[in-house]
Amino acid sequence: MTIDSSILKMILNRIKQTFYKFKKFIMHRKISFFILSYTGSTVKQLTVSRRFLGMISTCAAIFAILAGFVVYDYYNIKTTFNKQELESKVTNQTNEINTQRQQIKKFADEINTLKSKLVDLNNFEKKIRIIANIEKPADQNNIFGVGGSVPEDLDSKIPLKEKHNSLMREMHSRTRELNLASINQEKGFESLYKYLEGKRNFLSSTPSIRPTKGWISSNFGYRTSPFTDLREFHKGLDIANHKGTPIIATADGVVTFAGSKAMLGRIIKIDHGYGMVTIYGHLQKLLKKRGDSVKRGDIIAQMGDSGRSTGSHLHYAVLLNGVPVNPKKYILN
Repeated sequence: MTIDSSILKMILNRIKQTFYKFKKFIMHRKISFFILSYTGSTVKQLTVSRRFLGMISTCAAIFAILAGFVVYDYYNIKTTFNKQELESKVTNQTNEINTQRQQIKKFADEINTLKSKLVDLNNFEKKIRIIANIEKPADQNNIFGVGGSVPEDLDSKIPLKEKHNSLMREMHSRTRELNLASINQEKGFESLYKYLEGKRNFLSSTPSIRPTKGWISSNFGYRTSPFTDLREFHKGLDIANHKGTPIIATADGVVTFAGSKAMLGRIIKIDHGYGMVTIYGHLQKLLKKRGDSVKRGDIIAQMGDSGRSTGSHLHYAVLLNGVPVNPKKYILN
């Protein structure tokens, strides 16, 4: 706040009139001041004219009035600045609160989205189990706990001025529920994965393809022996082709024998686990040795006529728990 020029002019006129009246009264008079000392020195006298004294008083009065206006003006300016600063702080805090409220609403929407994704994953797992005919453990039937139901979505559109604390409490509660649901869903997928992994290993270890190209010269079962003309039980499947035709492993496994064996000549024996064993006989050349791991489709040998044979062919046998079974049941291609 600044001093109005008209008010200042009026004040100066009043001071001027008072000064003139006082001047006429003291124009020709003098005042003496006696200075006494407690030390016993002589008394000193100071004489000044009343005119001079009046001038000093008038100047002091004018200075005091001007100083008062300056102090008053400074106080008002300082108050104005403090008010502006306070208003600025309030505005900043209000904007920050509004931003935080928007973030809270955004977090609430993200929690709802996460809940929906967990529910979708749980439904997807249920579909897989139904298709694969896999029972789900009883303690994992509901990802939100035994007997628990899917919680309602958070209402992110409520006015936070009135229900700020209420929404925050619901968000904390929903976060705990989603944490429990994620743990249960993880357990569900782990058990499903282990089951399918076991199935995958079982399937990859089950003979399912032809061991070589050629035509079947003798089936599994009873037949007339080409050497004795007597009825005998043929424990494998004979597939004939040219010497050197590649022989492949019909499933994943480990070679447990690679060498010569009586009438079958050079053979390779593969253990596939789960009680499954395959034997490849009358080979010309062995390409795998004992202890080698093989995958379905790996070339393990070449066709020949080693051992007791009437020509170049492969004797292919499948054993289940040590008992010969018909290899045709394990050829899908």
